[in-house]
Amino acid sequence: MQVTHTPLSGLLVLQPKAFKDERGWFMESFNASRFETVVGHSVHFVQDNHSFSTQGVLRGLHYQVAPQAQAKLVRVIEGRVWDVAVDIRASSPTRGQCFGLELSAENQKQLWIPAGFAHGFLTLSATSQFLYKTTHFYDPACERSVLWSDPELAIPWPIDRPPLVNAKDQQAPVFSEALTM
Repeated sequence: MQVTHTPLSGLLVLQPKAFKDERGWFMESFNASRFETVVGHSVHFVQDNHSFSTQGVLRGLHYQVAPQAQAKLVRVIEGRVWDVAVDIRASSPTRGQCFGLELSAENQKQLWIPAGFAHGFLTLSATSQFLYKTTHFYDPACERSVLWSDPELAIPWPIDRPPLVNAKDQQAPVFSEALTM
């Protein structure tokens, strides 16, 4: 597995090794022992989520607060998305900064998103299927979000028309207000 450290501490891009031949390819998408060596601590995933989206759908920016703050391991198994993580950790020197990259079925990249990051993605292809493992169960009482279009964050979403965003995400608070709630 190839590991790329991002400018945001703890946020990692993972590239599993695919073994290709005339039949296609095989890859180990997750191995707990190798993964824990890469992130430097024990990780226990409790929930797998799978979403299907059409082109132009934007989901996020979501996170959960303690005691159910979630870390996530995300990947795309169909199509392409622009995936974004925003550092919301109060004591982080990169608080308020974002990191984005394309995740696709073709490039097979994964993103490790530690607790303390808001997360979202935009579907770039006709459709996408997005998988993510989480370290805590979904808890509506701990669910929070940040407005995807907050000018303070200035996320460089690769869009040329307004995305399709659900009402809840469209009404999310801006970054400076979200973290005081």
